[in-house]
Amino acid sequence: MSGLPAVSGRTVVNALSKLGYSLDRQRGSHMILRQEQSPHRRLTVSDHKEIAKGTLRAIIRQAGLTVDEFQGLL
Repeated sequence: MSGLPAVSGRTVVNALSKLGYSLDRQRGSHMILRQEQSPHRRLTVSDHKEIAKGTLRAIIRQAGLTVDEFQGLL
């Protein structure tokens, strides 16, 4: 398993948009993404310059991806 890259919240949103996630709404620094296809999933991504490693790992897990699959989207 590869290590997690240091990425910003906007980079995470751009990568997840390739999977069909789109920005549903934003409140403060939290961007809520929604996937229209089934299953309907919502992910919350912080709009920070660098996402913490544990937070990034949780976002990847909630999206149903592996770290390697996520890195392929970057």
